[in-house]
Amino acid sequence: MTKHIFPFLCLFIGMTIFSEAQNFSSTDISINRYVDGTLLVPESIKNPPLVIIIAGSGPTNRDGNQSFMKNDMLKKLAEGLSENGIATFRYDKRVVKQLKTRTFDKNIRFDDFVTDAKSVVTYFKPSYSSIIIAGHSQGSLVGLLASEAGVDRFISLAGAGNPIDQIILEQITKTAPFFTEDSKRVLEILKKGETTTKFPPALASMFNLDIQPFMSNWMQYNPHELIENLDIPVLIINGTKDLQVSAAEAQLLKTHKPDADLEIIENMNHLLFEINGDDLVNTKSYNDLSYPIMSEVITAMVDFIQKDKSTIEK
Repeated sequence: MTKHIFPFLCLFIGMTIFSEAQNFSSTDISINRYVDGTLLVPESIKNPPLVIIIAGSGPTNRDGNQSFMKNDMLKKLAEGLSENGIATFRYDKRVVKQLKTRTFDKNIRFDDFVTDAKSVVTYFKPSYSSIIIAGHSQGSLVGLLASEAGVDRFISLAGAGNPIDQIILEQITKTAPFFTEDSKRVLEILKKGETTTKFPPALASMFNLDIQPFMSNWMQYNPHELIENLDIPVLIINGTKDLQVSAAEAQLLKTHKPDADLEIIENMNHLLFEINGDDLVNTKSYNDLSYPIMSEVITAMVDFIQKDKSTIEK
């Protein structure tokens, strides 16, 4: 159960590389000392909109991969959008660079991810007339908070509607009910901004003392309350085979943002892949490079972004 929630948890512009058999250019960009990413720009589109893609939990890189989990889902998503006339920027979470340099910051907080996302928005705003945030999983909440930096649209991809402490408690109650009361007690302590060493050893991956301040910071935010106050167009996407964030979470976001567009895609899992098998097949897809992003995802995002046709000039 815990592996589904937490796999973790000087400006420089590189050489532009023109993709083979693709209609966009790729440029590596360093926004600041924390954020390195890749910008894809359609070659035949004048003034395309820009989608900033924010990764989910754990030490996830710009392609959507971790050390023992390679599927390229964010890279495939970015390329799918850019092949449809939309510029994209995806970036490594700051913990990726820290792990590479073995300088991991134990004081990192959820708010640091929000700061990074805002810095990306600020960097690109002068260059793009339309900026959209697309946050995946944990990145959906990061994107909700970063949207106040001034973006034009917001897309939640498999994003939760409830606060993380409630999601954790619900999953523990469902999969390991004998830990429910201990978990409830620990979560209440963390919600107060305090820490504790009294938790079941079996839940150490979730409640390790080093992780607790990050968790405490994370659980201060309620996604469905935040989305209520978002005054820009919103698209919510989820799938019926998501093992981590159920379609009910997407419905909750929609309830609190009635004018949002909602797409519940049949047989889609957390990685935006089509799964025509059981939970084992679903889980194996997390470390499989062969799955494509479902076409319904790309279509829904492109249609949502291009509702105002004036944002794209050929």
